[in-house]
Amino acid sequence: MAMKIGELAERTGTSVKTIRYYDRVGVLCPQERSEAGYRLYGQDALGRYRFVRAAQAVGLRLGEIRQVIGVCDRGEAPCSFVAELIGKRADEIDARIAELIALRDELRSLSRRAKDLDPRDCDPSLICHVIGPRA
Repeated sequence: MAMKIGELAERTGTSVKTIRYYDRVGVLCPQERSEAGYRLYGQDALGRYRFVRAAQAVGLRLGEIRQVIGVCDRGEAPCSFVAELIGKRADEIDARIAELIALRDELRSLSRRAKDLDPRDCDPSLICHVIGPRA
């Protein structure tokens, strides 16, 4: 039984706007349109929506999710493709964590530096003596 977009939004607990967006980016496509032009979604749209949300929750981007769905729509099991995407995302997160640790260390260093600065000794041409060049 086909559902209109509003019913799908209600059943998934999301907005019509979100469903339209997912439709536009190609991760949730209506099966057909009614005679009046309304988007009609099959029961499989519920599962796709849940998959999209779960994939987003583990960090996959919509373009990647669209690729996974495409593999599945071709009748292939997307497991190895998904495993590769997840591995890449984990590597990206590791790199980001390293960047954040370096930033944290720099901020702590600046904080220590700020405690030692005497504004009377700072160059008046600098905007901020804490985030300025070191003397």
